[in-house]
This record gives sequence, structure tokens and C-alpha cells, in this order.
Amino acid sequence: MLMMSILFCFVALSAVAQTKRGRQTDSRIYLIHSDVLYKTPHDPRAEILVGKVKLSHDGVFLDCDSARFYREDNSFDAYGNVKMVQGDTLSLIGDSLFYDGFALQAHARGNVVLKHRKTKLTTNKLDYDRVYGLGMYIDGGTLYDGDNVLNSYWGQYSPSTHEAFFTDNVTLKNPKFDLVSDTLYYYTDTERAKIVSPTNITTSDGTFVYGEAGDYDTKRSKANLLNRSYLIKDMRKIVGDSLHYEKDTGISEAFGNVILTDDENYCALQGDYCWYDENTGNALATDRAVAMEYSGPDTMYVHGDTLRMYTYNLDTDSVYRNLYAYKHVRMYRNDVQGVCDSLVTLERDSCTYMYGQPILWNDRQQVFGEEIRVYNNDSTIDWVHIINQAMTIEQVDSVSYNQVSSKEMMCYFKDGQIEHNEAHGNVYVIYFIEDDSTIVMVNYSETTELHLYMKEKKIDKIWMPASKGMFYPPFDLPNNRRYLSTFAWFDYIRPLNKDDIFEWRGKDAKNILKATETRSAPIQRLEKFKNNNQ
Repeated sequence: MLMMSILFCFVALSAVAQTKRGRQTDSRIYLIHSDVLYKTPHDPRAEILVGKVKLSHDGVFLDCDSARFYREDNSFDAYGNVKMVQGDTLSLIGDSLFYDGFALQAHARGNVVLKHRKTKLTTNKLDYDRVYGLGMYIDGGTLYDGDNVLNSYWGQYSPSTHEAFFTDNVTLKNPKFDLVSDTLYYYTDTERAKIVSPTNITTSDGTFVYGEAGDYDTKRSKANLLNRSYLIKDMRKIVGDSLHYEKDTGISEAFGNVILTDDENYCALQGDYCWYDENTGNALATDRAVAMEYSGPDTMYVHGDTLRMYTYNLDTDSVYRNLYAYKHVRMYRNDVQGVCDSLVTLERDSCTYMYGQPILWNDRQQVFGEEIRVYNNDSTIDWVHIINQAMTIEQVDSVSYNQVSSKEMMCYFKDGQIEHNEAHGNVYVIYFIEDDSTIVMVNYSETTELHLYMKEKKIDKIWMPASKGMFYPPFDLPNNRRYLSTFAWFDYIRPLNKDDIFEWRGKDAKNILKATETRSAPIQRLEKFKNNNQ
């Protein structure tokens, strides 16, 4: 009884296994033709077939020069010009082939070629499973599909799903690019490669792409990559948590902790989103966007809600760039810091234009106005032009500040420090005179022009034409002579370091500048003029 139960279970399990495999495995192999058939005592179970041998099994036809046919085992060994054909889309050829009709397994050896539509797989040893429609090699093979040639040590191909899997020294060669990986999926119906391990792609023009996960459309030269992928073209590199790249257009889009660097021109863009055109050198960055310029001893960091970089004369000796920063602009460098609403840097003019409540700091100096223009010389500040409602302030101590306000102002730098200030138009001055770091007198002046000279980061001398004003002892200084009416000390806004540029802090409402109104002269009417003079 026990034996019957075990036998019943075995039969049931076998039936389930056959159902899962989706085929009947007891169909017989048929001999269609052979020029000669005989038996030999050396292999009594085999029928020896010679000359134009043709066999069939379950929709598959096999031709060969000779074969050993084992009817009881439902199998055969085929030799010489072996060709197995299934339908009109799949064929398998080789020097020899063993076929198991029960297991639906074919093992081809020697100059093996598996063809499926336009796809061809070549190897020296191939095992083909008809149940799952899967061909596998373990000793090197090559798959040809259109312009793509894939090589690996181990691989498999499924004609029914058009999916190929390769591992161990995988290469994909195409006239437009070369791909190298350890493991790769490839789909012959779409000519798309699925990347699942560290993969290098080198295009015909020298562009290098690295990815660890994602896919590459070999037909359209498009990559969608994950897991901190990057692209390098010449000395420019873009890296991000994910990367989309189109070779034909030269467009890259990167997402998450993106950095775009140009080491040839010593500049970079960062952000959680970056767009880049390798053909023009134009780029855009948003979401914690930062532009960096590191041609000098210190790096300048510029942040804005949106950054755009335009490149001209790319890949020439006369290349130059323009940078546009929009909204909540903050910048930091060890020697200078700034804040404004929007900013434009024209590299060819060596000038940066700051708009919308701009402020600049240098050590203990602060300048602001309606517009600020910063002129550079070899990546260092040469001079600064403050236009309308211009004001410069130098902190003396916690309550005392040297102050100059005017319509227009120029600040000249030397070795990263302000050396000379010029003020023109409606100039107001408050100056704390010191002797051995002790304030001994305070000067208030009104004039039309001012020249202020610095030495060792302190005011050395002041020149102005005829002026009116007064000297006050520090203990008798009136409140209305301690600060000019336009005074504002914006230390609470000043960027503290390169990370602080992301923290926007606006001005107090009472200190916001109101734009200067320009009024045209009234038009005189000729008739009225004549009437008044008659």
C-alpha cells in the first residue's frame, strides 16, 4: 500500500512538472529519410543512419550527414552538416548535435550557429532547451543583431522573448560606440541593452558614459542610467544620481546631486537638476543650483534659484561664457561675499552685473546701491561700480561705522582688499578718526566728490573739494551724526560660508531701497511761450 502511494505521488509530480513545462514529452522522434540504415554490435541499441539523414520531432526537422538513432530513448546523435529547423524563423546548425526527445533538449557542438530572424548567435558549444525556448553557451559566444555585435564568455538567448543575457567579459560593438560590461541584458526586437552592472560606453567621437543600472537604446543612441552615473566629453564631465543622454542631439539631463565640471575653463555647475548641450556648451541648473569658478586661489560660489550658462566659440582658443542667475542670488568667496536678486556675468567683458538690492562685502567693508558692477582682472576683483543710492560702510567697532553715501561710487581693489574709494554726487560722510585704535574725533561732511584711501585695511586719508561739516568729540556726538539717513548694516544677510549661500535671508522692510525715479523735463509749448512774451 505504501509503495502504491509513493508511486502515485511520483506520477502526479511528474504530471505537474510536465504541465509546468507546457509540453507533452512522450511524442516520438520519426525517421523521414536515410540513404543507409544498419546496426552494429558495438552499439546494439542504436540505428546507424548514413546519407541525407532527415528526422523530425514535434515540429522540428533535422538534417545531417549521419546519425545514431535511439528509438527506445527517443534521442539521437547527429554528425556532419547538422541543421535543425523549427518553423520559418529559427534554425540551429553545427558539426554535431545530441537531441533528447523526452527532455526536449538539444546539445550542439562545433561551429554552432543559432539563427532567429535577423539575429545570429555563434559559439562552439550550445545547449538549447525547446521547452523554455532558450539557447545557452558557457565557453564564449557572439551575437549579431543589426549593427550590434555582442561577445561574452557566458550567455543565453531566448528567441520567443527576444531577450539575451550575457555575463563575464561582455562587449557590445557598434559603428557608433563600444560598450564594455560584466553583465548585460539585450533585446533583439528593440535593440536595447539593459544595464545591471558597472558599464562603460565610449562613442565614436570620444564621449565616455558610465552607468551601473538603466538601459541604452543602441538604435537611437539614448541612455537612461541610475546609481550615480556620469558622462565625460573632452575635459567636461556631468555626474548625477540619474542621467539621461542622447548622443545624436548631444543633450544630457541629470537628476539628484548633479555636478557639471569644465576643468579646461575652471568652472562648474551644481544642482539637483542640470541640463547640458555638449555641442554648444550651454547648460542650466536648478534646485540648489551653484556655479563655481576656481581659476584663482579661491573658489567663487554663486547660488540662484535658476542658473543658465551660455558658451561661445566652444573648443576654440577664444571660448568665453556668460552666466545668468535668477532670484535669491547669494555668492561666497573667502575675500568677497554678495547678495542680490539677479546677476549676469559676461566673461568677455570681465564684468558681473548685480541687480535688485545688491550688496557686497569685503572684510569689514560693505557696499550697496541700486546696481553694482564688478570688474575682474585674472579672476580677482579689480574695481566695483555702484550706481544710484550708493553707500559704503566700514565697521570700526560694534556701534561705530565709517560711512559714505553718494549718487555713484567706485571702489578699487588691490590684493583682494579695497585700496581706494571714489564717491560722486551728493556725497555725505561720517568718519571716525582714530589714534592708536581709540576714537578721538568724528567728522561729518557734505560735498560733491570724495576720494578715500585705505592702508592696512583702515582709512589712511581722505580728500574732498570744498565741503561743509563739523568735527565732534566722540562723547558729544549727536544721534543724527552717528549714522547717515541711508545707513543699514546687513550682517544678518551676509553669506557666512559656501553652504550658507542656500539660506536666503531678506532685508528688513525699512531698509529696502526704493528705485530712483527719473523725471523728464516738462515740454514747453511754443504758443504759450509766444503769448508770454508779447
